[in-house]
Amino acid sequence: MQFARRLEPLQSNVFADMDRAKAIARRSGMEIIDLSLGSSDLRASPQAIEVIAASLEDPTTHGYLLYHGTRNFREAAANWYSKKFGISVDPETEVLQLIGSQEGTAHLPLAILNPGDFALLQDPGYPSHSGGVYLASGQIHTMPLLAENQFLPILSDIPAAVVAKAKMMVLSYPHNPTTAIAPLAFFEEVVAFCRQHEIILVHDFPYVDIVFDRFAAPSIFQADRQKELSIEFFTLSKSYNMGGFRIGYAIGNAEVIKALRQVKAAIDFNQYLGILNGAIEALTGSQTVVEKTVNTFKLRRDRFIQALARIGWQVPTPQATMYVWAKLPAPWQNSSIEFSTKLVAKTGVAVSPGAGFGKAGEGYVRFALVKDPEILELAAEKISAFL
Repeated sequence: MQFARRLEPLQSNVFADMDRAKAIARRSGMEIIDLSLGSSDLRASPQAIEVIAASLEDPTTHGYLLYHGTRNFREAAANWYSKKFGISVDPETEVLQLIGSQEGTAHLPLAILNPGDFALLQDPGYPSHSGGVYLASGQIHTMPLLAENQFLPILSDIPAAVVAKAKMMVLSYPHNPTTAIAPLAFFEEVVAFCRQHEIILVHDFPYVDIVFDRFAAPSIFQADRQKELSIEFFTLSKSYNMGGFRIGYAIGNAEVIKALRQVKAAIDFNQYLGILNGAIEALTGSQTVVEKTVNTFKLRRDRFIQALARIGWQVPTPQATMYVWAKLPAPWQNSSIEFSTKLVAKTGVAVSPGAGFGKAGEGYVRFALVKDPEILELAAEKISAFL
């Protein structure tokens, strides 16, 4: 059989590759400490679960859910955003419910790019950002994120010929995998750049709440307050520990939201209404679960950083996200994939190789803080023995 050429760039995926490596290690009898996937081990709020459970008993929730049936959720999302950032949002034209923000970021290029158009993407960056561009037959220009630049792209380094053909730029701060944060001044610079060159600005914002030490992550609409050219993606996977429920949403320019809605309408209806009911409870009810989640990841961050320091691996302390982005020690600095596959094979500790997130990620690995502190410390001991 012959398949579309657009599948060729999708042959490799950091999560799928590590899934195979973990499976091989398990078959050999190895017990896995899985720090490779940012899937929270914490539970969703009991109140949200209770609302979902009650919805199961209501047969009116069992049918297809079309766009207008998501109105209550869109209102809750708009109100949550307005309360947090002080910027008004129209739930009818500026909000779109999604099956996780990854669905939205992957489908959006289909609404923006014609074949051959450029998307400006972060390197390293989240895999679905590039995957959606490939599926839309677009071209990718990567913007390297380097430690000496605080993992922020240098806009002046983008070639003029690429800018002329660029139709979208994708950012994500707090950043996965580097854990970097971006100041509002940087967002203002990016908005001015995109306005000048008529580029749609996409901001993937899953870690809006997972920030530490009193830092507040800015929204792109604090720089684009009239929503002239931007769209921002949110998820309940991180703040509310609802990753498996696949619930997210986009807020943004009404025309961009409409275009994404057209793509979405051709591909799916929506998920089960009971999940949206639970998400409404999460967004509008007590935010204790968010506070507990942030405190839990902060404690894990501190304990794991200290454990790595004890084995002689010094890494910066992240101010945000649920990850640690660690520069590999010698002699592994140009072989993150080999390091990661051998580490899981010999110790059972699974991490994500930096090269899986892009060329500029080589020389690093990403640890997901999705285990209790004692397990993280055990992982550090196993890594010490491996090194």
